[in-house]
Amino acid sequence: MTKDPYAALGLTKNATADEIKKAYRKIARTDHPDLNPDDPGSEARFKEAGRAYDLLKDPDQRRRFDAGEIDATGAEQAPRGYYRDEARRPENPYTQRGPRPDGDPFGEGFDADDFFANFARSRGDGRSYGRPGDLPGQDVRYRLAVPFLDAATGTKTRITLPDGSALEVKIPEGARDGQTLRLRGKGEAGYGAGLPGDAYITLDVTPHPDFERDGDDIISTLPISIDEAILGGKVRVDTVTGAVNVTVPAGASSGRMLRLKGRGLKGRNGKGDQRITLQIVSPPKIDDDLKRFMEGWRTDHAYDPRTGKETS
Repeated sequence: MTKDPYAALGLTKNATADEIKKAYRKIARTDHPDLNPDDPGSEARFKEAGRAYDLLKDPDQRRRFDAGEIDATGAEQAPRGYYRDEARRPENPYTQRGPRPDGDPFGEGFDADDFFANFARSRGDGRSYGRPGDLPGQDVRYRLAVPFLDAATGTKTRITLPDGSALEVKIPEGARDGQTLRLRGKGEAGYGAGLPGDAYITLDVTPHPDFERDGDDIISTLPISIDEAILGGKVRVDTVTGAVNVTVPAGASSGRMLRLKGRGLKGRNGKGDQRITLQIVSPPKIDDDLKRFMEGWRTDHAYDPRTGKETS
């Protein structure tokens, strides 16, 4: 069962948008399955937090969830009595597809020409549906949470519809957050000989703890040690399609950017690049040898990076 999205992030309904984002990023870092190979529960917590963030990051979705209009999965929650009330509304004759006691399937005052003209305008596809009794099926809309790497490389997935049936969805390589996919004929069935409607799937791409998207480029940070920064060398770095080795130039500073051509995301003009920002990280414990070496170096070769000059 899907958890309450606030509880999944360790928050309450009073949480701000910034608190929601920070809570998700914290869980993405601490419970990422790759970082917890010995903890089978980490993947479930990671996915639950991702689903919660997908729902709550959108102000309109969050408002609708808080109002009880959608559930924790984003599915519509019809108010009590909704379908019964809709069917009985005198101004809504279109929902009554079966015969009425008076023999008129649509009720008194129904204008067939006006109904079909409005229906054609609402669909906007210019298709003809033959006999007046042949009605096209309604289009349906769904939201689908997609992990960042799946959106980057493309994949196929299945979603379970409210009626229990399943629908296969192909996520194209380089898919973007908010992108809508159209699946022809996968909406509601038509009436009579009417064609089925279409399904529209809006993608919610889950943020990744290590990668960010900038257009078709991927942005990441690469921690390097002091000796790697001074001496240079080959360092392993993750990309969206797997790990590769990059050359860190000797004398590299934090903030220096390396570029991997073609390691970004698929776009209209080919693939983007991966831009890697170097970050020098000191060892967690400074031992006596390193401390003595640095003291001696500072005595003989003191350097002020703020002025670019030696101070000895």
